[in-house]
Parts: sequence; structure tokens; C-alpha cells
Amino acid sequence: MDLSQTIFELIDMRSFSNLWFWIALAVFWSSASHWVLGVPWDSVLRAKRNGGQAEADLQDLVRINCNRLLHIADVSGLFLIGGSCFILTGLAGVGFGYNVEFAQAVFLLLFPMSIVSLLSVRLARRIRVEAPSSDDLRKRLARHRFWVQFIGMISIFVTSLWGMFQNFQISPLG
Repeated sequence: MDLSQTIFELIDMRSFSNLWFWIALAVFWSSASHWVLGVPWDSVLRAKRNGGQAEADLQDLVRINCNRLLHIADVSGLFLIGGSCFILTGLAGVGFGYNVEFAQAVFLLLFPMSIVSLLSVRLARRIRVEAPSSDDLRKRLARHRFWVQFIGMISIFVTSLWGMFQNFQISPLG
């Protein structure tokens, strides 16, 4: 047994039957819904509950993260979109065209997150232009978090259906 064979047995490139893939998927989406525009959700709740300095901290965090996100989008957004489309198209082609399970799993992780990224940039632009009040800002962050959770829920559902289909095809029953 050589080193590469040992590594592939340890990693188990059949992603949909690997427990680590499902743990990573759950952590991926729970992190995405906790960090709304780079702001931890508990900061939003603390600002709503306590007001005062917590409100000011929330406003500052949102302003800093919106400026950071928009700077990245303005400076290298075209290259990021082109590179992302290239990678997603490659993963989809290799995964679903050539039936490579690892590429399918990575595509099912990254494609919905690309939609979330576009929604985040859109929200950051709206926040910068409109400069909403604290209550309105919290409502917008909550609405954005809802849509991230909704996309995550659909993503996990589709991934689990596709994973079950793949596992049934490889099993002795398929």
C-alpha cells in the first residue's frame, strides 16, 4: 500500500457517504447564517436588547464590513465573478458530466454560497446608499439572515437528496 492510496482511504473521496462531508455542510451553513455581512448575529441581538453602546458598535461593525465588502467588489469584483463562474462551471462539468462525486459535493457547497455572496454585496450597497436607522438596519440584517437560512435549507435538502441518490446507485441495491 503506497502513501497516496492510504491518504485516499483516510479521506474517502466518496463525499456523500462520508460523515465529515455532512458535518462540514452543517458547519458551513450555520456559520453563514451566524455571520450576517460579517457581523455576528449575537451582536445584532445585543444591540436590540441593550441599545446605547451596543447599537453604536453594531453600526460601526456593519459600516466597516460593508465598506470592506464593497471595496473588494469594486476593485476585483469582475475577476471574482469570472473566476467563480469558471470554477463553478468546471466543477459542474466534471462532477455531473463525468460523474465525479467529489466535484459534485464541492459544487453543491459553493453554488448556493455564491448566491449568498451576491445577496450580501447587494445588501451592502443598499446600506451604504440609504444609511438606515438602527431599527431599519436590524430589520434588514434579519431579513438577509432569513434568506441565507432559506438558501441553506434548500441547499442542504437538495444535497441530501442528491447524496442519497448517489449512495443508492453505488450500493448493491442500485
